[in-house]
Amino acid sequence: MESLDLEVLQRAHQWLENGHRVMLATVVRTWGSSPRPPGSLLALRDDGHALGSVSGGCIEDDLIDRLLNKDGFPLQPQLVSYGVGAEQARRFGLPCGGTMELVLEPLAAANELTDLLNALRAGKLVQRSLNIKTGERKLEPTHPEQGLVFDGTTLISVFGPRYRLLLIGAGQLSQQLARMAVALDFAVTVCDPREEYADEWNEPGTTLTREMPDDVVLAMKPDARMAVIALTHDPKLDDLALMEALQSPAFYVAALGSRRNNETRRARLLEFGVSEEQAATLRGPAGIYIGSRTPAEIAVSIAAELVAMKNGVAGDKVLNVAQAKAALEVAADTLSACAK
Repeated sequence: MESLDLEVLQRAHQWLENGHRVMLATVVRTWGSSPRPPGSLLALRDDGHALGSVSGGCIEDDLIDRLLNKDGFPLQPQLVSYGVGAEQARRFGLPCGGTMELVLEPLAAANELTDLLNALRAGKLVQRSLNIKTGERKLEPTHPEQGLVFDGTTLISVFGPRYRLLLIGAGQLSQQLARMAVALDFAVTVCDPREEYADEWNEPGTTLTREMPDDVVLAMKPDARMAVIALTHDPKLDDLALMEALQSPAFYVAALGSRRNNETRRARLLEFGVSEEQAATLRGPAGIYIGSRTPAEIAVSIAAELVAMKNGVAGDKVLNVAQAKAALEVAADTLSACAK
């Protein structure tokens, strides 16, 4: 689930508490190119106010028109299709012959979303089942591999963070990166046993632990949906986390620091049982090259590499900081030699 979808659910709940009725639209199936993937949400208020997105805007406009001028507020969940024919496909910005199906779910009371929002605020991963014939809803725990399912009668939607991120260090850069990661729907844990940093941590939506980094990594049992990033510049903390994370299935393990510092770090890690193959997977310096200088810019750089690796972009296809700076140095040397 995207962080923006959580915002949609929270706003829908607020509208319901204020006495409005709400229609929740969920993309359940697409054929051909689609502006938004299955699971995307749109909340429509009974007076036409909208939040969220299921297309580039045309389908939203049509749903608002249906609500206000044509069909009125639906009494039961229903399935609607767009773009079945070429003319309708062009009208709604879909490829010719493409199709998008949505389930429209009417909500009349805030308690219909309360349990779901409470689970999400607690950082839980849950699935919500909706029977579109009876309107019956059910909320259950689920696992990260579960995806959206729609069989024509029952819609199963998954809500909550599917990926975890452990940040070592609670400094300014961690604050910036944590905000971005929360917006990207990571469950963010920040580890820093240093009182002078941990006492000042107040980022909403994150979990702070003061335990030692190696103990935290082991306790979290990294899997293929977890990332670990060391940001303290203190080998006594960063290395403890990295030596455990690099021996785990974590999909992204990275560290801040210069190229020289990271080469020295890899050499140290070899002395603590990390193999050469594992040490070579360390992304350090962390991030892709964007010429970043400020904490916010560095956080953008690291977040971009994190998302690329999460989405399956091969590590050798991402131009990281070390590769880019090495290439720039080669280019500078070449220009200097040509100028002589």
